[in-house]
Amino acid sequence: MKTLIKKARIAQKLKMREVAAAIQVDAALISHWEKGTRKPTRQQLRKLAEVLSLDYRKLLIEWMSEVVLYEIKDEEWGMDALQMVQDKMKLYRKNRIQTMDQGLQGILEEIDQLKLRLDEARTIDSDRVKDALELEYTYESNRIEGNTLSLRETDLVIREGMTISGKSIREHLEAINHQDAVAYLKELAQKKTDIRERDILQLHHLVLRGIDKAWAGKYRNVQVMIQGSQHIPPQPYLVPVQMEQLMEWYEMNEPILHPVVLAAEFSERLVSIHPFIDGNGRTSRLLMNMILMRSGYVIANIKGDHQNRMKYYEALDHCRDEGQKHVFHRFVAEVEKASLERYLQIIQPQA
Repeated sequence: MKTLIKKARIAQKLKMREVAAAIQVDAALISHWEKGTRKPTRQQLRKLAEVLSLDYRKLLIEWMSEVVLYEIKDEEWGMDALQMVQDKMKLYRKNRIQTMDQGLQGILEEIDQLKLRLDEARTIDSDRVKDALELEYTYESNRIEGNTLSLRETDLVIREGMTISGKSIREHLEAINHQDAVAYLKELAQKKTDIRERDILQLHHLVLRGIDKAWAGKYRNVQVMIQGSQHIPPQPYLVPVQMEQLMEWYEMNEPILHPVVLAAEFSERLVSIHPFIDGNGRTSRLLMNMILMRSGYVIANIKGDHQNRMKYYEALDHCRDEGQKHVFHRFVAEVEKASLERYLQIIQPQA
């Protein structure tokens, strides 16, 4: 790991004191890390990955391997201990899958079958179809948050640059901004790199661009409440800490969880932290769909009509108030299944 850190710093043309200032540690500590005489904490590791443009997962795996090696390298039965850990991890993952809601398991199996069909049909995929569905996603996601533009009006605002009489400037900006955010998340999904905090902040900046200049792309510094929910988000001073924990949770669970479950829970955890003054719902759904898209799935488009909006909020409440995460996982899975079926029906109408 020490070589990895040093090479990355040199490649970025950064001095030790510059790296130290960026992650708020003493410059001497950077020197110790590069020599291998000290090890960064997990929190410091994430900041290092951000500053040095390193793959956090690769850095974390290297860090964990060195921690384990330090503990057992001179032990006579070290290899036996490693084998036992591997066996226990396999059992843990197996039990985790078995305890999943049975109904959810069934939907995920159907989704995987639909995805196989989609993978086979990629040759007849169409950018026009994708553009139309992405426009619908912008319309529905904004509709959930109270935007009153119709689908046709949303199209005219985005494609033609028209101003719709009787609609607010904010509603126009919400349509334009969300479509730009979709373009950005597609770019991120295609790169298939790990989600970084700065990506989340950039997505949020796009969502609120021109609407709230002071808070676009910035964590809140005041306490907030969620209208219609008993859930109380964390105090503002806890937001950066909980966002770091969310990123760590994602890195640890990305190899384990089904992409649909991973996307659903990441979205739910983010919106429960409620890190922003405004735009939390849109940003959380964008990130949910980025996770789905980078795994080859289609956008899960939650409808913004009253019935589906209430289902969405009630499923979130089950997570926050009752700890029943499978309810929200199943809700998102059902939306993704419906979205896949519709997509396939459009590009393969004879099927």
